[in-house]
Amino acid sequence: MKKSNKILDRLMEIVFLVCACVSIIAVLLICVFLFANGVPAVGKIGVFKFLLGKTWQAGNGVYGILPMILGSIYVTAGAIIIGVPLGILTAVFLAKFCPKKIYGVLKAGVDLLAGIPSVVYGFFGLMVIVPFIRDNFRARFGGNGLSIVSAAILLGIMILPTIISVSESAIKAVPDKYYQGALALGATHERSVFLTVLPAAKSGVMAGIVLGIGRAIGEAMAVVMVAGNQARMPKGIFEGVRTLTANIIIEMGYATDLHREALIATGVVLFVFILIINALFSILKRRGAER
Repeated sequence: MKKSNKILDRLMEIVFLVCACVSIIAVLLICVFLFANGVPAVGKIGVFKFLLGKTWQAGNGVYGILPMILGSIYVTAGAIIIGVPLGILTAVFLAKFCPKKIYGVLKAGVDLLAGIPSVVYGFFGLMVIVPFIRDNFRARFGGNGLSIVSAAILLGIMILPTIISVSESAIKAVPDKYYQGALALGATHERSVFLTVLPAAKSGVMAGIVLGIGRAIGEAMAVVMVAGNQARMPKGIFEGVRTLTANIIIEMGYATDLHREALIATGVVLFVFILIINALFSILKRRGAER
């Protein structure tokens, strides 16, 4: 019996090792493909012309992605402003305040949000958010509703399930003695949760935020439907904008030669953004652990 258990344990170790290796190899293959096909295009166009160019006109051979970089930053920042506070507060409510009678319903709703396809979110944004922005803000700020604000609101909703689920798990993983100790020192339930338990779960909450940011900056289909897709420098939050992902998905179907390579190079820039975000998270996590 013991021998069979050892064989099973060894077999599972090998299976897990193979899965880990496959994951690493997949990431390496993606990196090789992106950089092998994208970096030469940056060399042909010019690094500064590509990254700092304000004009994207594929028909004339002009490839400047600064408008798309700024568009992605603005839309992602708006999604963070909207989604992160709502997500964290919802996670705290589910973990520490929610009555058991409605917990199952709310948890199922959060899980359902995570399973809705991006195109359905985009359709919701096109039919609900865009008309709302157009009807209530057009007279004062202009625009037709297809704007940075619309995309930010939609992405803020889309990143909620990720932030809520990860943050709730992190909060529940905090040992109960933290909470009980705060109560013993005279803190109220609310103070114990927000000033003791939540800071103790900071690492997990930050992980949820980073995953949410990755979802926001990498989203394409929903953004294409509500952002306006105008390849120009952003002029205001109520004006249309094109993100890096939208630029790729809109033009990749008919792109050839240098145009196609420039779009792949856009993917390289997006990939680098994700790496920077993860690196910053690792630094913050390390500093938090040292304190």
